[in-house]
Amino acid sequence: MRFPRVPGPRSLAAQLFAMQAVLIAVVVAGCALFTYLSDRSQAEDAAGRQAMAVARSVADTPSVREAILTAPKPTTLLQPYALQVQHHTDVDFITIMNPEGIRWTHPDKAQIGQRFLGHRERALRGESFTEVFSGTLGPSVRAVTPIRADGADGAIIGLVSAGIRVEEISARVQDQVTALIGVAVGALALGAVGTYVINARLRRHTHGMNAAELSRMHDYHQAALHAVREGLLMLDGQYKVALMNDGGRELLGVLDEGEGAGKVVGRSVAELGLPAPLTGALLSAEPRVDEVHLTADRVLVVNTSPVSSGERRGTVVTLRDVTELQSLMGELDSERGFTQALRSQAHEAANRLHTVVSLIELDRAEEAVDFATAELELAQALTDQVVAAVSEPVLAALLLGKTAQANERGVELVVSEDSSLDDGLLPDTLPARDLVTILGNLIDNAVDAAQGSVEGGMGASRVTVTALTEDSLLVLRVSDTGAGVDPAHAEAVFQRGFTTKPAGPGGRGLGLALVRQAVARHDGTLTVAEAACGGAEFEVRLPLPKVAARFVVPATNAAETHAPAKSTEPAEPAVPGGDV
Repeated sequence: MRFPRVPGPRSLAAQLFAMQAVLIAVVVAGCALFTYLSDRSQAEDAAGRQAMAVARSVADTPSVREAILTAPKPTTLLQPYALQVQHHTDVDFITIMNPEGIRWTHPDKAQIGQRFLGHRERALRGESFTEVFSGTLGPSVRAVTPIRADGADGAIIGLVSAGIRVEEISARVQDQVTALIGVAVGALALGAVGTYVINARLRRHTHGMNAAELSRMHDYHQAALHAVREGLLMLDGQYKVALMNDGGRELLGVLDEGEGAGKVVGRSVAELGLPAPLTGALLSAEPRVDEVHLTADRVLVVNTSPVSSGERRGTVVTLRDVTELQSLMGELDSERGFTQALRSQAHEAANRLHTVVSLIELDRAEEAVDFATAELELAQALTDQVVAAVSEPVLAALLLGKTAQANERGVELVVSEDSSLDDGLLPDTLPARDLVTILGNLIDNAVDAAQGSVEGGMGASRVTVTALTEDSLLVLRVSDTGAGVDPAHAEAVFQRGFTTKPAGPGGRGLGLALVRQAVARHDGTLTVAEAACGGAEFEVRLPLPKVAARFVVPATNAAETHAPAKSTEPAEPAVPGGDV
């Protein structure tokens, strides 16, 4: 059989009040029971001491001994005295009796002359004692003491019993319990008022939502927090992590408790081991909008917004991973450069074709053939030079494209004779995209620097690229004839945002930072020094698997090995910049 379910209080205030009422009821019941038992025991002990004091006082009174020894009827003198003492000492009865237990006094006159109900043996032996006994007035706590004829050693001539009824003792204890219940009722009323005030204040802070709505909101909050792929970071007023979702841990590369890095929540941002620029952005009191920051292996867009309500309470930080987007933008920029180079080359090819056609129309066919052949040989020679030195297809295509771009800007890009990099040498762990990021950005910066030297009247501009393997290392070296890098800025030049160029629409100071990020991702090194031609020389060293070292071709034999074979093949018209 199922019992109907009793609906519980729904509001938080009702739940708090019900809890307080139950708690106070339990406390009051326990205290009442403890008080009743304790106070009753104490009251019985006190009643026994009071009765004993009254009985001894009556037994030691000379007039009582004199009435017993001299009066023919002791009741005539003792009854008024006993009633008077009983009235003044708040006891319920005082009984004076002879040694045989025949009463001389009693509150009920009908009991005078009757035998005392109770124990007398100990008193007849000269002892005073107390006991709980049910007599003519009901259960009572009574004291019995002997009356001696002359001092402490005299003969026992009578007995005195004084007592207090148990009902009177219970009434005294009941008054205390009633007072305790009154206090409990007052505490409950005060608790109700306090609960109402606290509930009103709590509802203001929770925007009127009750406990069920808050619980539901928390569930939605947790689900949304872990569902979004973007990183979310919340900092308190002391810039300590108050909350971080899974996306934020992944993007920042921090681990939670049990994963080797200690608990993230509660730690200061400065203790998370983030790059200094990113840490500075998170610790800034000013809002940040779409700032690009680099971690060890990611490019992040950071937005910060302070949380304030009269005073600063914290900061909300959102993180977006644009590593792939940034890489695609770099490739798009390269493709855009290739397109511009092809457009220029198409324009130049059209001019040369018109020249050939004009020579043919002037009946100078031999000169036309010589002119066209010279252009083809020049283009083929450039292609052979690059491919002979670097036969790795991605890098070869990149160098040919960058050569065309540099030529359009009046800069000569040269692949050094020391370069030697065979196809298939690079492992799968070194993706082509990272090589394009590293070498492409280094060449772009070098071309910018070399072009600046021409515009500044410093003479011819040249960029020299070297790509080779050395002791199981891939070495990429790019030098230019520009102004060089100030030794004081040798480290700062790799920081995001550092640049000596005018600001562009897409921002500056990101290329070298991306290069260092890609190099660090493959445990390589990146250094800058002064080039032999006076400009800057950037060198990248990336470790290669030892199994690939046996394919290294000596630099002195590279040209001999590849140049003849490549020169017999037709030119590749699909390679950007082939016609230079």
